[in-house]
Amino acid sequence: MTHSGGYNADPRIRPIEWLPWVAAVSCFFLLPEYIPLGARILVYILYALSLDLILGYAGIITLGHSAFFGVGAYTAGILGAKLGIADPLLQLCAAALAAGLLGVATGAVILRTRGLTLLMLTLAITSLCLEIANKATPVTGGADGLSGIAVAPLLGVFKFDLFGKTAYGYCLLVLLAAWFAARRLVYSPFGASLAGIRENPLRMHAIGAPVYFRLVTVYAISAVMAGVAGGLLTQTNQFVGLNVLGFEAAGELLVMLILGGVGRLYGAFAGPVVYLVAQDYLAKQFPEYWYFGIGVLLVVVVMFARGGLLGIADSLYARARRPR
Repeated sequence: MTHSGGYNADPRIRPIEWLPWVAAVSCFFLLPEYIPLGARILVYILYALSLDLILGYAGIITLGHSAFFGVGAYTAGILGAKLGIADPLLQLCAAALAAGLLGVATGAVILRTRGLTLLMLTLAITSLCLEIANKATPVTGGADGLSGIAVAPLLGVFKFDLFGKTAYGYCLLVLLAAWFAARRLVYSPFGASLAGIRENPLRMHAIGAPVYFRLVTVYAISAVMAGVAGGLLTQTNQFVGLNVLGFEAAGELLVMLILGGVGRLYGAFAGPVVYLVAQDYLAKQFPEYWYFGIGVLLVVVVMFARGGLLGIADSLYARARRPR
């Protein structure tokens, strides 16, 4: 796997980069009983990928990314439950638009700050969104959540069944499109400028790069992707609750990204898979102590693999190629 910190003059897709997609398609046929879990994993891969764009590549520290995820989730849910708009593609486009507008509006303000101030402002925005969703009970369902969300068959043909087959394929296609767009972005001159801003914003200012504009741009793109992930979660569950805007969700997302590897395009793939599969297994085997297992896993990865799971893979690959 390639660390995407700089501009790649040859951004062609290598054969090994198709491996996650082959695995995803294989799971659809080989593990049909895990398809609902697989759809959830695909949603969180997209969610983690959106966070990695701003945290790993642009160096924007945030604990409030769940605001965009939640806004996208509630937008899709309100359209389906309150406004009678059941077309899944229209719901998804509306979720992306709402999250993107919030990203532009908030990014234009908070990205003028740095460090702890920026971190606190992201938390404040998420708190405001959470409180608005909690109080707007007639629209959002409040603490009881929003149910009765109508989702029409995809393209008028594929119904969202209880087995999750349509949801899995739908999420996989959306993730593929988002991955392709994110890959083009990080392997472009724009992506190289983000890496430069992350490493030394003052020097980027000195050479004439529009630092603030580019940060707001990538922040809005990340918000759109998070909103799409939130919309997908609503459509697959046909329910949305306040937890999508909670701080726990934001913390879990950060843990997933750290597990996979921050600033690694495929760290957003590895982290959610390991975290959610481990969560599912530990919750079944040790329902009272599964958080302890996740904590141990995170400590081990942070202490012994600075680059996350992909860092371990890189080390093993380097050792295998080292001449004896």
